[in-house]
Amino acid sequence: GSALIYLKGPKFLIYVSGALSMWGDRMWHFAISVFLIELYGRNLLLTAVFGLVVAGSVLLLGALIGDWVDRNPRNKVAHASLFIQNISVTVCSIVLMLVFLYKQRIEQIWDGWLTVVCYTVVIVLADVANLASTALTIAIQRDWIVVITGYNRGHLAGMNATMRRIDQVTNILAPLAVGQVMTLASNVVGCGFILGWNLVSLIVEFFFLSRVYRIVPALSIKPPVEEEEQNPVYEGNSTQAEPLTEGNCDTSLHLKEITNLPLCFRRFRWLVSTCKDGWKAYYRQPVFLAGMGLAFLYTTVLGFDCITTGYAYTQGISGSLLSLLMGVSAITGLMGTVMFTRLRKSYGLVNTGIISSCLHLGCLLLCVCSVFAPGSPMDLSLLVPFINSSSSELEEIVSQRKKHAFPLRGGSNQPLLPDRSSIHWTNNTLLFDNVPSDTVPESYISIILLFLGVITARIGLWSFDLTVTQLLQENICESERGVVNGVQSSMNYLMDLLHFIMVISAPQPQHFGILVIISVLFITTGHTMYFLYAHK
Repeated sequence: GSALIYLKGPKFLIYVSGALSMWGDRMWHFAISVFLIELYGRNLLLTAVFGLVVAGSVLLLGALIGDWVDRNPRNKVAHASLFIQNISVTVCSIVLMLVFLYKQRIEQIWDGWLTVVCYTVVIVLADVANLASTALTIAIQRDWIVVITGYNRGHLAGMNATMRRIDQVTNILAPLAVGQVMTLASNVVGCGFILGWNLVSLIVEFFFLSRVYRIVPALSIKPPVEEEEQNPVYEGNSTQAEPLTEGNCDTSLHLKEITNLPLCFRRFRWLVSTCKDGWKAYYRQPVFLAGMGLAFLYTTVLGFDCITTGYAYTQGISGSLLSLLMGVSAITGLMGTVMFTRLRKSYGLVNTGIISSCLHLGCLLLCVCSVFAPGSPMDLSLLVPFINSSSSELEEIVSQRKKHAFPLRGGSNQPLLPDRSSIHWTNNTLLFDNVPSDTVPESYISIILLFLGVITARIGLWSFDLTVTQLLQENICESERGVVNGVQSSMNYLMDLLHFIMVISAPQPQHFGILVIISVLFITTGHTMYFLYAHK
C-alpha cells in the first residue's frame, strides 16, 4: 500500500518525467552533433556554429526566459516549454531525415542554397528546443521541486540529489542507446527513433506534470511579479521606489516620448529593460557570490568533454579505455550526490559547500602535477614567437617538440562544442573508433595523474554543485526564482564560452598543460567566491 502511494505521489511522477526529459535531451544533443558532422562532409564547421548559437542564445535570453517563467502560471509554463521542446526536436528530426534521404537532389536546387536553408532550419529548431529545455529545467528543477517538498530542506536535498543521479545515469546510457541505433541501422533510422521517443515522451510527461499540478495545490498559488517589483525592499536605490507622478515636467515629458515610440521599439525597450532588471536582481541576491562561484567552474578543460578526451587520444589512450573512464567518472559523480546528502544532514548546507570545495581543489592538484610529470608534452617555448628564426628552423623545432603529440586519426567526427544542456562536466563525447598505431608515449604517468584527478574531483564537484543549487532554491524569493536562475544559466554559458576561447588560443597538445593551470585558477577563483559567501 505504501509503495502504491509512493508510485502515485508527486515525487515519483517528477522523477519519471525528469528521467524521460533528460533521456531525450541526452540522445538529441549527442545525435545532433553527429548529424551536423555527417551533413557537412565530416567537417566541424556546422557543429561549431550550432554550439555558438546555442550558447549565445541562452546568454542573451536567459533573463527573459526566467522572467517568462516567473510571470506565468506554473502549469502553463511547464506545458508550453514541454510542447515547444518536443515539437521542435520532432520537426528538426523530420527535416534531417529528408536531408539525409534526398541530399543529392537538395544540393542541386537553387544552386545549392536550399542546402544552406535546410542547415539553417535545423540549427534554429535545435536552438529553440534548447531554449525550451532551459525554461523547463528552471521551472521544474528550480521551482516545482521546492514547492513539492513544502520548503523542507531535508526533502529538498533528497530530491535534488535524486534528480542529479538520474541525470548522471542518462548521460551515459542515452548516448550509447541512440549511438547503437545509428551504428546498426542508419542516421535516418536514428532520426526516426528520436522522433518517436519525443512524441511518446511528450504525452507521458504532459500527463505526469498535469497530475502533479493537480495533487499539489500549492503549485497553483503564485505571487504576482508586479507586487514584488513595486516593493521598495527589492530596489537597490530608494529613489527608484518613488512614484513617477511627482509633477516633474521632465519626467512626464520623458514618459510621453516613450509612449510615442513605435510598437517595435517599445517592445525592444521592454526586452532590454527586462534583461537589465534580471541581472540587477541576480546581483542583489544574498547568494550572488555562491552563484558566481559555480559559474566560474565552467571555465575548465578538466572534464569529460571533447577537449580532454581529444587530448587523451593524442597521448595514446584508446577509445575503449576512454569509454571505461567515462563510466568510472559517472560512478564517482553518483558518489558525490550521496556525499552531499550525508554532509548536509551532518554539517549543514553552507559547510557542505566548504568541504566539497576543499575536496574538489585537492583532487585537481593531481591534474596540476600531471602537467610537470614524466610524459607531459607541455612546452612553454611554443608560446614565444621565434622572430629571428627562419621558417625552416621553426618547423624543425616544432616537429621536435611534438614527440608526445599524436595525430587524431579517426577523430574527425569529434564534436567541437558538445552538449551544454546541463552541467558541462558530464558532456557527451563521441568516442574514437580506434587508437593510432605507433603512439606509445615515453611515460603514462602524466595522463594517469590527469584522469585520476579529473575522476576523483567529480565527487567534490557534484556535491558542490548540489550545494549551490539548493542555496539558490532556498534563498531566492519565489517571485524572482525564474529570472535569477535564468541569469545563472546565462553566466554558466558565458564562462563556458571562455574555455573554448582558451582552447582556440592554444590548440596544440603542448599547450594543454597551460590550459590545465588556467582552468585550476578559474576553479580556485570560483571556490574563493564561495568561501567569501560562507564567511558572510
